[in-house]
Amino acid sequence: MAIQWYPGHMTSARKKAEETLEHIDVVIEVLDARVPAASHNPMIEEMRNFRQRPNLKILNKADLADPQITQAWLNYFNSQPNTKAVALSCKKAGDAKKIPGLCRQLAPHRGSPLKPLRMMIMGIPNVGKSTLMNALLNRRAAKVGDEPAVTKSQQRFDLGDNQSITDTPGMMWPKIEHESDGYMLAASHAIGRNAVIDEDVAEFLGNLLLKQYPALINTRYKLDAMKLDVQQIDGIDLLQAIAKRRAYKRNDGQWDMERTAMAFLTDYRGGAIGRVSLESPKSRAEMIALAAAKPEKINNEVENSTEADAQTDAS
Repeated sequence: MAIQWYPGHMTSARKKAEETLEHIDVVIEVLDARVPAASHNPMIEEMRNFRQRPNLKILNKADLADPQITQAWLNYFNSQPNTKAVALSCKKAGDAKKIPGLCRQLAPHRGSPLKPLRMMIMGIPNVGKSTLMNALLNRRAAKVGDEPAVTKSQQRFDLGDNQSITDTPGMMWPKIEHESDGYMLAASHAIGRNAVIDEDVAEFLGNLLLKQYPALINTRYKLDAMKLDVQQIDGIDLLQAIAKRRAYKRNDGQWDMERTAMAFLTDYRGGAIGRVSLESPKSRAEMIALAAAKPEKINNEVENSTEADAQTDAS
């Protein structure tokens, strides 16, 4: 099932962002370090490139992500023109304080009384934009919540030292092209629960983590104690094992898979499983190549079928 989520207020948020960008010097895009490509909104790239604005990419929640894969993403993003990337945790005030200096490097002609440095924070919902704002301001100016799309309107703040920053609502895009992106975003809580089925998302996440981090999964859920081979089970088996270990049962005596799915997703989101990343530059390139090959395969099958039908008709 493809996951799509585009609440109505995001259309007006995009229009307002396009207008404000004319008066912005540096775009700060906050990404989830565990899913940097999936959490990148292509509309932000379009708007930024149209205005020819430099980009600081913040790989937030780096404390939850696989450090080796995060470094690979930093190498990838820092090779792009007019772009600088840094990994940090916005919950650490010291990390957030580095951001204005990095923006000054991208816009060295700004930052004087006559030409103040004007920054804008952008990104999809629930990647930590508001937490970053609060760390920069040393106060709770932006509303923070566990559910995505908490911020609904733009807010501009003066940081002093000839610097200002504009916070924007989290923005998705109308159509998520790759199905796996929707599931990774849902697992990372960037998509509202009304658009997903938790059990499906948890099964997807389980399959992914069993493949990429079997030792961490085994340690967290003690699968060997249940005589389960982590190399031989899938996401559904994993969820059933968690339900049994934690005795998650419904009133009718059946295993409570909805509660189990939420518990598993909560473990991932909070870092209880360990430092994991759901995609790397290599896996991303492979996924895109595979997706690009599918239409060609379908076209070839259609052509072959058409040719076979024509030969049958001719005979």
